[in-house]
Amino acid sequence: MHQEYRPPQFHGAHDHYRLLVASIRDYAIYMLDLDGRVISWNAGAERIKGYVADEIIGQSFSRFYTDADRADGLPRRALHTAATEGKFEAEGLRVRKDGSKFWAHVVIDPVQDDTGKLIGFAKITRDLSERASAQASLRRSEDLFRLLVQSVTDYAIYMIDRRGHVTSWNAGAQRIKGYAPEEIIGEHFSRFYTEEDRANGEPARALETAERAGRYVKEGWRVRKDGQRFWASIVIDPIRDEGGALIGFAKVTRDLTEREERQRELEKTRETLFQAQKMDAIGQLTGGVAHDFNNLLMATLSSLELLRKRIVSDERSVRLLDNAVEGARRGATLTQRLLAFARRQDLQLTRVDIPALVRGMTDLIERSLGPSIAIETRFPLRLDAVTADINQLEMALLNLVVNARDAMPGGGAITVAAQQHAVGPGNPQNLTPGNYVALSVVDTGVGMDAETLSRAMEPFFTTKGVGKGTGLGLSMVHGLAEQSGGRLTLHSVAGEGVRAELWLPVAERPPEQTVERGAPEEPTGRQPLVVLAVDDDDLVLMNTVALLEELGHTVFEARSGDEALAIFRREPSIDLVITDQAMPRMTGLQFAEAALAERPDVPIILATGYGELPSGAHPSLRKLGKPFGQADLARAVVAACPPSRQEARGPP
Repeated sequence: MHQEYRPPQFHGAHDHYRLLVASIRDYAIYMLDLDGRVISWNAGAERIKGYVADEIIGQSFSRFYTDADRADGLPRRALHTAATEGKFEAEGLRVRKDGSKFWAHVVIDPVQDDTGKLIGFAKITRDLSERASAQASLRRSEDLFRLLVQSVTDYAIYMIDRRGHVTSWNAGAQRIKGYAPEEIIGEHFSRFYTEEDRANGEPARALETAERAGRYVKEGWRVRKDGQRFWASIVIDPIRDEGGALIGFAKVTRDLTEREERQRELEKTRETLFQAQKMDAIGQLTGGVAHDFNNLLMATLSSLELLRKRIVSDERSVRLLDNAVEGARRGATLTQRLLAFARRQDLQLTRVDIPALVRGMTDLIERSLGPSIAIETRFPLRLDAVTADINQLEMALLNLVVNARDAMPGGGAITVAAQQHAVGPGNPQNLTPGNYVALSVVDTGVGMDAETLSRAMEPFFTTKGVGKGTGLGLSMVHGLAEQSGGRLTLHSVAGEGVRAELWLPVAERPPEQTVERGAPEEPTGRQPLVVLAVDDDDLVLMNTVALLEELGHTVFEARSGDEALAIFRREPSIDLVITDQAMPRMTGLQFAEAALAERPDVPIILATGYGELPSGAHPSLRKLGKPFGQADLARAVVAACPPSRQEARGPP
């Protein structure tokens, strides 16, 4: 004969616990025995799950789980986790009586008697798909309600009277708010609110709304016992007696501080990603423009150079040509700054002692600043060398100092300093973990507002007047830092000056390349060669051919990689190839790979405005930077085909 299931009885409880739990309508709150069978059921559970108490009490709570979760053993694992770890919390799909599924937030806490013995579990479920209100009506013994409420530690669940004084206090409230029951029972709940909220009457308005509308729901700042603020989710429900008279309020508070912090971190990460994507997009555009501009300058400079040799009698014409050459060279400098921003300039990395570099620039810096600017340097006694291009670093430092000067039209002070840092993962500068030196330039000038600060490193952006700056200074420094494996950071508030920090990696070992100062000597010992010149730009190709012929070489010309490959295969007398990189259908690198596969002894020079050869380039390839003059071209030819090699090959 079937024996009716009788849940264990508890005695010695207080009325307000039964009223408190019975009044909660937005959560399914019920108790399980040690085997996971339901032994209590509130109206919130009935509304969310669909079962009345007579249908579900005595049944296993596993029926609320999906078939897949039951097959995976999730119900039993949830109880085991709650018993061994003190809590089980999760979100997932649950099943109503009618078979429909809903997304729920679930917390299971162990319930212990006064001796500490585990006697069951308190389970709270929130329907996150509807978040609708429901009338709670939980009728069970007072000891059960006391144990149920006191065992919940992730929610502050307590009761306040009609005037707002605390009349009950659970363990979750003590953990979240910081008060022990004897410290807070009898006190007014407004002490949990901020001073601003108390001043504008928010506590009283919350109770009035709960009484009038049947519920008060809000998120906002609340205050712990130690004065610390936290972000909380609050639900207040009115508690009425059987006659409908208001006797108090049930209040449930959830600490959402961690969620808010994660949201802020996510927003910060998104903003950082957006800025990185924006700068990368601008860099791609800038690099492309600089490449095309280099081709135009190449044609202009080489044509002017050849024309200059042909006009020697007309002094006025020579001066005009020299002016045109100087203008084109300034254009070439401009493209180098654009390529610096795009991180495609040619860097000669070496070990740089920053204090020594600054000391060597002192006279130049002081002349650039003028008498109204005071400059101070601060360096530690020991500072490791960094890896950088010393010439570019000097230019970057001068740019930062001049920018600082321009931000102080009435005079002021500039401090140049350096500090070594060990950078770990997740650093604010978004640097690869390692050791860095931060070279800083700090001024006492007008500073920058947030909008100006966010755009300061964009190319051509400037706050100076027309004709007083190109807007490429900071963008060049930014590109140098990025290409060197570091970062440029700017810190400023309007009216409080600017702190510019150039982070550079510490040099752990001497680099393979070294810096050679001074102008290179003109090449000697030239012998006529047969050269294949390849470029899809007719202007550049025509001038390259003219420069080579002026040097005495015989030239085949090609306007595409396919055409060049056909000539290369047809003409075995070719001694040297000079090819552009950026060409449609077949790049210079692809052409070079095909040519070297057939004749690996023929040297190939890749002419490009970018700072480095493309990744994967054949080790025998040589680079010639654009724009180049006749002397640059002659040096590249001699380096690729030295006289000893030419003599070994014999006459063309």
